[in-house]
Amino acid sequence: MNIIIHPTYFPNIAHFVVLVKAKKVVFETDDNFLKQTYRNRTYVYGANGKLTLNIPVIHSQKNRQKYRDVKIFNEEKWQNLHWKSLLSAYRTSPFFEYYEDDLQPLFNTKSDYILDFNFKCLEVIYDCLQLELNTTKSETYQKTVENKTDFRHLVNAKKEPLKHFTPYTQVFSNKHGFISNLSILDLLFNEGPNALNYLESQTIITQ
Repeated sequence: MNIIIHPTYFPNIAHFVVLVKAKKVVFETDDNFLKQTYRNRTYVYGANGKLTLNIPVIHSQKNRQKYRDVKIFNEEKWQNLHWKSLLSAYRTSPFFEYYEDDLQPLFNTKSDYILDFNFKCLEVIYDCLQLELNTTKSETYQKTVENKTDFRHLVNAKKEPLKHFTPYTQVFSNKHGFISNLSILDLLFNEGPNALNYLESQTIITQ
């Protein structure tokens, strides 16, 4: 299966289920940036339930701005906040310490552009999962694509996938139950080396 999909901030389970099953991946990088999408947010499991981690961006005065041109608003200390949130949420998870040294540099080094930062995060996750993907980037935006399955709709943070995924043990599940389709970080910290097997066992989400 050849697919086209958005590179997002620590993609959720639905994104990664699609990625691990794809033969070839084209990342959409030439579209317009839209608010309230996974381009600059991810969801994790905090002590009080579902927690949003949002990267602040600089919106231009133009009506439309290309995803690749959107800059991060680094005046806010968002990296420090996100790392503290991850520590609070996952410090007691089975595999946090196992991946901590790989992930922490992402929150210590500034990136200017949100798209570049998302690709850096993806590269680290590939290494953690020991996942090899055949990927390219789009060069022009096409509303309708040929010879690829279009999963770009998964970028919409307000639209949940059509199914829930198989439950796995989460840190605060005794408080709030299983929360489906969180960031890949939730799966990684809780399932560790089994995360890739989990992703491969799940059903592909279609629109």
